[in-house]
Amino acid sequence: MKAFLPLFAALLALGGCGGDESAASRVADVRTVRAERAGLAAEAPVVRYAGTVHARYETDLAFRVGGRVQSRTAEIGSRVRAGEVLATLDPRDYALDTAAARAQLAAAEAEAKLARADIERFRALRAQNFISQAELDRREALADAARARVQALRAEASRLGNQQAYTRLTAPHAGVITAISFETGQVVEAGQPLAQLARSGELEVRVDVPENGLDALRTARTLDVRLWSVPGKVYRGRLRELAPMADAATRTYRARISLAEPDAAVRLGMTATVDVLGSASPALTVPQSALFRVNGRPQLWVVDPATRKVATRSVELGELKADRAEIRAGLAAGEWVVTAGVHKLAPGQEVRLVESARS
Repeated sequence: MKAFLPLFAALLALGGCGGDESAASRVADVRTVRAERAGLAAEAPVVRYAGTVHARYETDLAFRVGGRVQSRTAEIGSRVRAGEVLATLDPRDYALDTAAARAQLAAAEAEAKLARADIERFRALRAQNFISQAELDRREALADAARARVQALRAEASRLGNQQAYTRLTAPHAGVITAISFETGQVVEAGQPLAQLARSGELEVRVDVPENGLDALRTARTLDVRLWSVPGKVYRGRLRELAPMADAATRTYRARISLAEPDAAVRLGMTATVDVLGSASPALTVPQSALFRVNGRPQLWVVDPATRKVATRSVELGELKADRAEIRAGLAAGEWVVTAGVHKLAPGQEVRLVESARS
């Protein structure tokens, strides 16, 4: 028996060492993870569109008559006043036409004056029965025709005078020239667009909206406009106009957002973004880092607060917003969800929780 005592002592020592190793391995199996308690948050959905700043009224300018451009005083970016002359055509042909019309008018007025004098004499002769009533009627008809000819030639002379005035292209209102497509010496036609004038005053941002964003834009709680050139400043916008038909090429709808109180920093052609803020609605969301897929279905690791063990849970996803995902089904408010290290866990594994900053 004395010979076996050292062997028993060695076996007992080995058994004690094995127990220590099992306890150490169990401690090592407890993994530290980040977790978040799911809760309902009322977040207003935000959709952002890019656009450019325009004047509400942009007018294409053109001569009302054709001819050769004699002069041009406007340049792109020029600020003009209402009635200011921007360009002129060679007016000589129109001046000749006006002079000829006025000469014809003068001749017709002389004939009408003579006809009026004649009619007075013929009425006196008819009163003495020296001429017949038919002759007097004929003379009165000639006088009426002379008066009508005067009226027609006066209108023609006025029309030709207007055409001579139309050889000057003037600004219909104050604004900024944003485009010019003609040069001095060029022959242009009546109505040919030659320049574009952006009217001073109200400014707007034009954006293109897909068809699935129309309802949100119409019912938006607020429209926030930001300029890339003025970071950090927000301008209030208002939906002024929404196209009734989609563009044939882009299949988007043009929307015009009026700026409520633009300042000097807002200039034509600047790039802007429009944030469409919808009504706030409670939503259950988790970080997208908490999601993983099994057989194509989205899953979460849910922690049992009593045992500190994890289990997979199939969920139904809603909208993805920034770095978070909406959970429509499969998760209840108040449950703990692992948000980091989801690919290093196994079902039933015990974890040690470190709360995420959001929770």
